[in-house]
Amino acid sequence: MDNKTMNEENTKEVKSLNFIQQIIEEDLKNNVNDGRVHTRFPPEPNGYLHIGHAKAICLNFSLAQQYQGKCNLRFDDTNPVKEDTEYVDSIMEDIKWLGFKWDGDPYYTSDYFEQLYDWAVKLIKDGKAYVDDQSAAVIAEQKGTPTTPGTESPFRNRSVEENLDLFARMRAGEFENGAKVLRAKIDMTSPNMHMRDPLMYRILHAHHHRTGDAWCIYPMYDYAHGESDYLEGITHSICTLEFEVHRPLYEWFVSNITDTDYQPKQREFARLNLSYTVMSKRKLLQLVTEKHVSGWDDPRMPTISGLRRRGYTPNSIRNFADTIGVAKRNNVIDVSLLEHCVREDLNKIAPRVMAVLNPVKLVLTNYPEGQEELLSIENNPEDPESGSREIPFSRELYIEREDFMEEAPKKFFRMTPGREVRLKAGYIVMCEKAVKDADGNITEIHCTYDPLSKSGSGSEESKRKVKGTLHWVSAKHAAKAEVRIYDRLFNDEAPDSHKEKDFLEFINEDSLQILENCYVEPSLKNSKAEDHFQFTRLGYFSTDKDSTAGQLIFNRTVSLKDSFSKGKK
Repeated sequence: MDNKTMNEENTKEVKSLNFIQQIIEEDLKNNVNDGRVHTRFPPEPNGYLHIGHAKAICLNFSLAQQYQGKCNLRFDDTNPVKEDTEYVDSIMEDIKWLGFKWDGDPYYTSDYFEQLYDWAVKLIKDGKAYVDDQSAAVIAEQKGTPTTPGTESPFRNRSVEENLDLFARMRAGEFENGAKVLRAKIDMTSPNMHMRDPLMYRILHAHHHRTGDAWCIYPMYDYAHGESDYLEGITHSICTLEFEVHRPLYEWFVSNITDTDYQPKQREFARLNLSYTVMSKRKLLQLVTEKHVSGWDDPRMPTISGLRRRGYTPNSIRNFADTIGVAKRNNVIDVSLLEHCVREDLNKIAPRVMAVLNPVKLVLTNYPEGQEELLSIENNPEDPESGSREIPFSRELYIEREDFMEEAPKKFFRMTPGREVRLKAGYIVMCEKAVKDADGNITEIHCTYDPLSKSGSGSEESKRKVKGTLHWVSAKHAAKAEVRIYDRLFNDEAPDSHKEKDFLEFINEDSLQILENCYVEPSLKNSKAEDHFQFTRLGYFSTDKDSTAGQLIFNRTVSLKDSFSKGKK
């Protein structure tokens, strides 16, 4: 390969890198931080992770893998009022389920409380921090606006000795919540509002899930963030775009506290915004507490645990994160892309099985009574190595009620009197008549079958072409099941973007339909939670965690095709 060709190839490779990878490549080229790549994922343990967090997880852990580096899991546990070990456990489970492993044991900001306190004392001694007695409302008012400078606190010029004394007494628990705060002394005229003497510590008399009652003052995120990164040796502190304006403060704290050549660097990327979805953790909590959903893992929720229960696979979520890429500007991703990714994955791995969700009995009048046979059917045509299985066939079957019409239009290629259809993997049958009750409701459909038309038998009759093929289950052998049809939780593309309306007004009242009298082939009796299936002609489904051998429950993950987007068009 000549030099021109090599340069062209290298150019192609650079173009394929996202902007964060380009930053890392440049750092490695210049041997920044001795050529180390060390990222971290820093969730707050105050809720369950959602699909937006999944994007951040995939980015941070994948970068560490790509550059033979490390990725820490660090819990930003600085607000004991909202945090709980339940969230800690769920976050770790979600990361593992997605297929990632953090470096070493999990880290906690609370591990650094003593060091953070000592550094705060250092800033006080250096004349760069002070205790303010004003209320949060007054402090906020004094901050000014982006176009007008702030007003200095009357407590800004307290002596170092007085500040040290007050800060120690804050730690000792002498003052009530909100009575005092510790602020950094930076610049009340800065055009960046975050640099106008930001809060470093507040008083919170609350029990912490790890440190108990040892502390009653807790550091603010902007203070603890960079220092925790520094203590862990993080090289690339990757945040979402809203933290871009916080970056000067991040750098101010790190540079005024540390005196080493190494310093972590914060980089920002666009967060994930998904159509027909709310991503605010506060609003997701509201959905749970007000019982608009059954819990954090309700399959309509965009939480990782909700997607998992609905039947999404780790691979589909990782592929989705890879497909949308890493952007510098915020945009909205159509939820149809996420659904496409899970269809693509399940199409490859999900066994095809037969289930009837709205059953009507089909009687083969010329099939011998009491006779049964086993028919062979492939498990997944996309996976030749998946083999085949045998399913029972008998005189009485269930088919979908929608697959029969007494008076059918020309393009209706399913079952109607006088027309032949094939039963999948079975025989060609001719519909004779429909049996009705006194109210005119169809209770049975009577057909005759062609004994020579059995699929795969090799006979000429078996090769005969008919336009319709129906799925079915044997009435005698089928297992009864509950099937939950999930749709989008909101019927508005941006439910939380309306200033004059509450996002709850856009809840889709038809987002869950429970079908209780469904029948599935007997092979599903032994299915386990999170087993994936394609119900032939119906969609992709997953066994729910509450399913038992005596009460089978299946959740629809996604339909076979994106009928929603087509309907919108």
